[in-house]
Amino acid sequence: MAEVGRVLYGREDVRRRVAELGRTITGDYVGREPVFVTVLKGGAVFLADLMRAVELPLEVSFMAISRYGDAEESLGRVQILFDVELDLAGRGVLPVGDIVDTGLTSRYLLSVLRSRGARSVELCTLLDKTVRRIVPLHPRYAGFECPDRFVVGYGLDFQERYRNLPDIVQVDDLATLRMDPDALAFRASPAA
Repeated sequence: MAEVGRVLYGREDVRRRVAELGRTITGDYVGREPVFVTVLKGGAVFLADLMRAVELPLEVSFMAISRYGDAEESLGRVQILFDVELDLAGRGVLPVGDIVDTGLTSRYLLSVLRSRGARSVELCTLLDKTVRRIVPLHPRYAGFECPDRFVVGYGLDFQERYRNLPDIVQVDDLATLRMDPDALAFRASPAA
């Protein structure tokens, strides 16, 4: 039987890339106190590591959105369930997310955050799946280019499983995973 998945980006690659993004953001926001906003739940792991890699004062806030239906990807139809509790007026805001796919949901969230009077809104994503992009959207900060594959780990899930994998795992056999959500187990290796 073929493997269900394999490591796309190993934990050390992720650690190094998050540190690089942290240094870049630190340089770009010198003299300012940015607000990092993440959408729960997927972006929380990336946010936690990224904010520790930024050597500036910063604030953090969260949003929760609903996804319509049982789709495995967002179609841009968003309902905000939990909103940012900070005043964003005049602030540099960085939405920090796990993955940008079609860009529809990200475009909506950027619009919402800009409407709050933010001085600037720049998107930061761990994975940028440009091959699936529907709307013209270019994250200012992107960790890795993501192939047109379903991925789990480092905050990304399948039926709420695998968020705690330290690696980003490409699912090669989604049909098997759908039949047996535990098929990946914890076979992800420490290196890519």
